[in-house]
Amino acid sequence: MVLWAGNSIVARAFRLDIPPFTLALGRWVIASAIILPFAWKELRRDRGALLASWPVVLLLGLLGIGAFNALLYTGLQYSTATNALLLQAMTPALVTVLDRVLFGTRTTLLRLAGIAASIVGVGMIVFKGDLAAAMRLALGRADLLLLGSALVWSFYTLLLRFKPAVAGTSLVAVTFLIGVVTMAPLAAWEAVRGLAVTWSGGVVAAFLYVGILPSLVSYLIYNWAAGVVGAARATQTLTLMPLFGAFLSAGLLGEELHSYHFAGMAAIVAGIALSALGSRQSAAGAGGAAPLEDRA
Repeated sequence: MVLWAGNSIVARAFRLDIPPFTLALGRWVIASAIILPFAWKELRRDRGALLASWPVVLLLGLLGIGAFNALLYTGLQYSTATNALLLQAMTPALVTVLDRVLFGTRTTLLRLAGIAASIVGVGMIVFKGDLAAAMRLALGRADLLLLGSALVWSFYTLLLRFKPAVAGTSLVAVTFLIGVVTMAPLAAWEAVRGLAVTWSGGVVAAFLYVGILPSLVSYLIYNWAAGVVGAARATQTLTLMPLFGAFLSAGLLGEELHSYHFAGMAAIVAGIALSALGSRQSAAGAGGAAPLEDRA
C-alpha cells in the first residue's frame, strides 16, 4: 500500500511533464521488460492453463492493468494525490456490495458498519465536509474518474478468484503485456494531439519508479494475498493507502491537509477496525475457520 500510495503521488507530481496514457504505457513496458526474462520458464509451462482461461486473463489485464490506470492517471490530472488516495477507500465497500450482488456472498453486520464508515469518510473528502454539497451530489470530473478507477479495481479483485492455477509471475507477466497493448493506442493518440514527455532526470526516475515498485512488487504481493485471504480482506487493506499517501503528499508535494481530510481519515480507520472485527466474528461463527468469502 505504501508503494501504491507513491504511485499516485508520482503521477500527480509529474502530471505536467508526462501525459497520463504515456505514463501508463511506460509503466507497463518497463515492468514487462523486467519480468519477462524471469517469468519465461513459467510462462512456457503455464501457457496451456493461461490459454484455457483466456477470458479471465484478458479481463484481468483490461481491468486491473489497462482501465484502472487509465482512469487513475487521467483523474490525477485534475485532482490532488490526497483526494485520489482517499477516494480509493471506497473500494472495500464496492467489493463487498458487488460480491453480494454477483456471487451471493454474505457478510457480517460489523463489516457492513465498516463499509458505512468508509463511505462516510469518502463523502467527507469528495464534498470537502460540506453537507449542502453532499445533498446536491455534485461530483466533479476528477471525482468521477477516480471513483471509476475504484469500481474497476473492485471488479479486478473479484475476478482474481477465477484466475488460473499458474505461477504468480506468469499471470502478472501476461496481464502486463495486455496493459502494454491497451495503452499503446491511447499513448499514440496523446502524441498525435501534441502531448509529449518533457524529459528530465526526475521524469526518468518517475518512469522507473512506477514501472518497478507499484507494478512488479505490488501486483505480485496483492494477487498472492488476495488468493490467500480472499477479496474482502485484501481490499480492506486499500484503506491504509490513503493514510500513507495523504501525509506523503503533504510532505513531498506540499498539498494542504484540511479538517475534512482528518475527519475522513478517522472514519476510514473506524471502518478498518469494524471490518476486522466483522471478519473475526464471521470466523468464530464458522467454528474458527476462515469465513467463506475469505477462503482462497
